[in-house]
Amino acid sequence: MKTKKFWVFRNQAEEGQEGRVLELYGTIASESWFDDDITPKMFKDELFADSGPVTIWINSPGGDCIAASQIYSMLIDYPGKVTVKIDGIAASAASVIAMAGTEVLMAPTAMMMIHNPATMAFGDHNDMKAAVKMLDEVKQSIINAYAIRTGLPDEELSRMMENETWMNARKAIALGFADGMLEDSKKAVNEMAAFSFAQRTSDDALKAKLVARYSKPKTNTGREISALLEELNSKEVSE
Repeated sequence: MKTKKFWVFRNQAEEGQEGRVLELYGTIASESWFDDDITPKMFKDELFADSGPVTIWINSPGGDCIAASQIYSMLIDYPGKVTVKIDGIAASAASVIAMAGTEVLMAPTAMMMIHNPATMAFGDHNDMKAAVKMLDEVKQSIINAYAIRTGLPDEELSRMMENETWMNARKAIALGFADGMLEDSKKAVNEMAAFSFAQRTSDDALKAKLVARYSKPKTNTGREISALLEELNSKEVSE
């Protein structure tokens, strides 16, 4: 069977950083993982081929819910820290995968979307009823993942999925779907330098005030040079 690989693992050692990076860009399994034993095994083998932290970059409109469910389970089972970073969109099935992160971070411009699962069915009314029942169970399985991370009640999550809810980074953080926003490391360095300079200036000013207030004035025990010269001249004249 031909594999349907849609992910890329790469090691960060060459960049001087610890851990590995998993890139999930594009559709999550263009073809379903249903009845596919090879592709899921390949993903799991690559995930567990090494240990240590894994950073997952996600920019995906979603895809196969079975593949998303299996990836979610594998990431939950992975012993190392899993940091999810959403730099574009994590919609539908991709949002389920994001829930497996030990920490979930979103770019300020990123989006997350959750909605009801969908399928196609063919047959008579019994087949249609079976499809509806199946979708209800799939929806509940997705709600389970959302609830574990957010702590929101099932009823609220179900309503959000019914309404196809879109969330920017701030909203996702407020609702518990994400933990924080990605920050510009260069900006952080500049801000730290500015803070250090401002703190040093403030410290110097404080020291100057303390010295001016509490330092004892020097006692002049000697005599002015001009007075000594005047006295010396008067002695010479008298002699």
